[in-house]
Amino acid sequence: MKYQSVVFALLLSALTARAALPQPDLLAQIHFAGAQKISADPHSQAFTNEFCSAEALALRAQTAAKLAGWLAGWLRTNSNATVADGPAKLRPLFDDLQTSEWFLEARTAAGGKPEVAVAIRLDPARAQLWQASLIAFLPSASFKNTGGWLIFDSNPALLNLGNRLAQELAVPPAGWLDLDINWPLLAQWHPLLKELALPETHFSLTAPDNNFRVNGKFFFAQNLALNLEPWRVPTNTIRQPFDSFTAARGFAAWLPAQTWTQPFQITPTPNQLFAWSLPSFPFQTYAAVPVPDSARALSQINAELEPSVATADALQRFIAPVKPELTNNEIVFGGMPFVALKLRALSEPAGQFLMLELFPNSARSRPLQTQIFSALAVNNLVYYHWELTAVRMSQLLQISQYALMFTRHKQLDAMSAGFRWLQRIGPTLGNNDTEIVQSGPAEFTFTRKSPGIFTAPELYTLANWLEATNFPGFNLNLPPHPMRPLLKPQPQFRLITPQALPGPAPGH
Repeated sequence: MKYQSVVFALLLSALTARAALPQPDLLAQIHFAGAQKISADPHSQAFTNEFCSAEALALRAQTAAKLAGWLAGWLRTNSNATVADGPAKLRPLFDDLQTSEWFLEARTAAGGKPEVAVAIRLDPARAQLWQASLIAFLPSASFKNTGGWLIFDSNPALLNLGNRLAQELAVPPAGWLDLDINWPLLAQWHPLLKELALPETHFSLTAPDNNFRVNGKFFFAQNLALNLEPWRVPTNTIRQPFDSFTAARGFAAWLPAQTWTQPFQITPTPNQLFAWSLPSFPFQTYAAVPVPDSARALSQINAELEPSVATADALQRFIAPVKPELTNNEIVFGGMPFVALKLRALSEPAGQFLMLELFPNSARSRPLQTQIFSALAVNNLVYYHWELTAVRMSQLLQISQYALMFTRHKQLDAMSAGFRWLQRIGPTLGNNDTEIVQSGPAEFTFTRKSPGIFTAPELYTLANWLEATNFPGFNLNLPPHPMRPLLKPQPQFRLITPQALPGPAPGH
């Protein structure tokens, strides 16, 4: 599923070996207000739409059961405690973590041993259940009840985090969710996190009206050498009305070190990217990067691309051989059903570009709206994304299922809890507006305003992850098969017609 989040991960991935550590021993600090408290808020409509429907509750229950099984196995391995019916003992705790308010703090002690403390609002019966369930796994744990809170400490002999956490209960944060996650340190226990190479992250989620506000920061190990050159927008090629638009810049120093880019390396390395999609047809999705000489860049890519897709490994990774052919300043990818994938050389008033398209572009109808250029004028902007999520989700249903099928990955089943959840919330989601700016020498600031927490690509990535058989791992690979799997027909989301589409509404 990496293909769905490449642009976003590109901006989040550390440009250095490891993330900054303002608190070197910190693994995580989290405060969650709990579904009960949030639902009582007069501005809880966005939360209710996304997380409280019957479909959402089914997915929450399924995910809780998977996490209970995973945590029981992890505790068995790392605490050397064999507990009969371990997943069943832990399963009710995940219900409380969804509905009740809680704090969590996790740090590493000497020798890298983790200590976790949780303070959660519980009635006496549930507090007793927590203690009975956890003590079998963690005989060194301590439990304390104070003012309606149960405070659990996995091993107080290390750092005594429980006492520290008790001091934070008097003045809880105002947000619905506040978190500070040290992804590089957590990656010691999860290979997927190491692969993503995310920086230390602080996020806060609020809802001052019927839209979510997500504000956050990303902390890097050292000063970032970003080249935030003026935007070069391919204004003659981007069509309107579109239902998503993305712009990113400043990644030229990061891109060459990524293994997945090796077949596509060109010099000089591109430093900007634009992506957009049209509402008329699901596969009308496009991306463009400015280059000094588009014909030369196309030739460079073709020289590396042709042998890379002819390897035995590539033949096993695709359901059919991909046959790139360079003709008339474009590479046409033959052998791919349903799409017309091309990489084209473009000449624009802003310069020369390489453009990737899944389907032929529509004729230009009118110039780009001035709001787009106003959005890109934000000082030190490195990433901007706008989408009409309801429409984009309908498109990505087809695109993501196709990509999973063609690359021999498990498709999202139409009867799965994850798919039913997406189908339920899709029509309720409107404009999603996201910005990332460089706010310091080694710091990014993230802002998002939306009636849903996630963008359409993030939602499909999340649903596929939650439905992965090895969750919280993310293995969707199918075994090699000599027969070509067929693209499963999928129910459609309710479409919004292009005539009903608002223009892009950048800004807050």
